[in-house]
Amino acid sequence: MRAEQQYIDLFSQCEAMICKHSAEVLNAPRAQAFADFERLGFPTRKQEKYKYIDASKLFEPDYGLNLNRLDIPVNPYEVFKCDVPNMSTSLYFVVNDAFYNKSLTKPQLPEGVLLGSLKELSEQHPALVKKYYGKLADTAKDGITAFNTTFAQDGFMLYVPKGVVIDKPIQLVNILRADVNFMVNRRILIVLEDGAQARLLVCDHAMDNVNFLSTQVIEAHIGENAVFDLYELEETHTSSVRFSNLYVNQEANSNVLLNGMTLHNGTTRNTTEVTLSGRGAEINLCGMAIADKNEQVDNHTFIDHKVSDCTSNELFKYVLDDQAIGAFAGKVLVRPGAQHTNSQQTNRNLCATRDAHMYTQPQLEIYADDVKCSHGATVGQLDENALFYMQQRGISLHEARLLLMFAFVNEVIDTIRLEALKDRLHLLVEKRFRGELNKCRGCAMCK
Repeated sequence: MRAEQQYIDLFSQCEAMICKHSAEVLNAPRAQAFADFERLGFPTRKQEKYKYIDASKLFEPDYGLNLNRLDIPVNPYEVFKCDVPNMSTSLYFVVNDAFYNKSLTKPQLPEGVLLGSLKELSEQHPALVKKYYGKLADTAKDGITAFNTTFAQDGFMLYVPKGVVIDKPIQLVNILRADVNFMVNRRILIVLEDGAQARLLVCDHAMDNVNFLSTQVIEAHIGENAVFDLYELEETHTSSVRFSNLYVNQEANSNVLLNGMTLHNGTTRNTTEVTLSGRGAEINLCGMAIADKNEQVDNHTFIDHKVSDCTSNELFKYVLDDQAIGAFAGKVLVRPGAQHTNSQQTNRNLCATRDAHMYTQPQLEIYADDVKCSHGATVGQLDENALFYMQQRGISLHEARLLLMFAFVNEVIDTIRLEALKDRLHLLVEKRFRGELNKCRGCAMCK
């Protein structure tokens, strides 16, 4: 309990301070979450779910936390200028783990939509937030979720009332900013009532070259006939550690697209759990990771088909270079009575060097007999015949390798339902492979 003890002591000493700078709705589950964290601790490799990443070890260093909510000297509107052509978004920021509401522009949103600081909206609409906060993220089952619930004081919330459609995409930029090694713990709460529609792009950026550790818990409640897209783009640096747990519940005939893309990172662990609770629900779960040097990307997914007539499509692709490490574990559960389930799970991986390692574990658990389910995984290297063929036609070996890797991940990018973002990512990924662009060109902090 070496890593855990410093945080157990910290919470015991600073509980009053943490609660003072948060909201009552967020404080209510804190004591139980702390008890669960004391019992569970940080995950270790001994747990099958965290077999390829030692979370406990990553929490051992001494990180600073802004529990007293001191102002961070940065205006994100000045340092971040998104240059994605033709993608007009409603732009918002979370600096470390606090929603930035200074000099905030006021985009026109449909009537009834709530968007902004989770802490402030919890104070203004306590009954609404209480109905949803912490209902999907079970602190009794995961030590990271318990830890985040214990320490999180703010974050971002999006609430879309029944039948309301937000035409303009929403962009949330998480900015990491500190002069010392720093930890952030943020929450994101998303609620789409029946028939609502929204699209959210979440980008992670790091301003400083100190060591960062971030924990993030996202809860998404998607009502009947609702349509929701969530795109996550990580572009930090090799001294960052990221733990993100995403929990989604879908009601009948809802349609959700989740697409997580890791372009630059240090160590990343993404956990995604989707529950299909209503008939006719459809989930498209996609992911892409490009890693080199000693970067590590670990994706763990779980799709729960609780009722009949639901569809899940899952596609993850990795391109690993140098000594990078990738891991994917995906499980699809078809419960008794979940007849007419249609589920496909695919994980394909490229190891560009012999020193890169990929661990993959696709799983199907089926308790219904009238279903159509498949899963598969491949790990390989670039096609030597294709490389030879391209060189015979005057393309250099280096260029041929880049073209093959770019074509390999295009399938994931093409699932994006925002054309401007899709086009921009094609360019970003190409530049990433070429080493011409370390970070997103639109971000002044990343130049």
